[in-house]
Amino acid sequence: MNEISRLRWQCRRGMKELDVLLERFLQEHFSHAPATEQQAFADLLCLPDPVLLSYIMGRELPGNQEQRRVIASLRRTSRT
Repeated sequence: MNEISRLRWQCRRGMKELDVLLERFLQEHFSHAPATEQQAFADLLCLPDPVLLSYIMGRELPGNQEQRRVIASLRRTSRT
């Protein structure tokens, strides 16, 4: 399984809203993102759904700057 396929599988979450948002980001932004942001996205996919959703909803912020950039991109993606 290649990296994109593995990430696509990890985008499948327990919440449809997260599935759609994460898969859209992967499809539209991942390949153009710098390697540090790609890694941050992969790291975010390892988080539990409630934590990830809390970041996306703006209730909490990740401690990692690159993850914050990815979350900001995810939030922009959710508005389109």
